[in-house]
Amino acid sequence: MDATIYHNPRCSTSRKTLDKLKEAGIEPTVVKYLDTPPSRAELKRMIEAAGIPVSKAVRKREALYSELKLDGASDDQLLDAMAANPILIERPFVVTDKGVRLARPIESVDDII
Repeated sequence: MDATIYHNPRCSTSRKTLDKLKEAGIEPTVVKYLDTPPSRAELKRMIEAAGIPVSKAVRKREALYSELKLDGASDDQLLDAMAANPILIERPFVVTDKGVRLARPIESVDDII
């Protein structure tokens, strides 16, 4: 199975999700999204494919979220902010042949692996 994880090695949820994929026999492509962020269009496609609102895909606990005054921002404004500042992207996103999930909770990837 082809799989990609948009990964931050400093995030415990991201590390646990990567471990879960490997335990399932999947050796995913690992994209360190802070170094190689998805484009705005890729990000929008992943969020739509995951079936979640844009507001769920943004890290509201990041100081930058407050600094940029994103509370109450539109989907387009949030996507622009995440594309320009990948630290604002919630993690990890997992993409497989069966679909896309934001692994929060980690078990949400079970139906695509």
